[in-house]
Amino acid sequence: MVKIRLARGGAKKRPFYHIVVTDSRSARDGRNIERVGYYNPVATGGEQRVVLDAARIDHWVSNGAQMTDKVRALYKDAGKTAVAAAAA
Repeated sequence: MVKIRLARGGAKKRPFYHIVVTDSRSARDGRNIERVGYYNPVATGGEQRVVLDAARIDHWVSNGAQMTDKVRALYKDAGKTAVAAAAA
């Protein structure tokens, strides 16, 4: 099964996650099929917290990929902020 999930990067005490499309059997930080964004939980100042390629995520979901709970929440929040930014 193909999953859309987080792959951890960054330094100790300073996490950074890539949002990747991968086979569910591969390791968390192992081989991935495609990188579709990133999540920076400790973003400060002008740094962006979440960046997603929504078109590619929609493509993979339409082809049967499953999002993890955290990625689904990030996707939903990113969609709300994009709508709010477009309305302003």
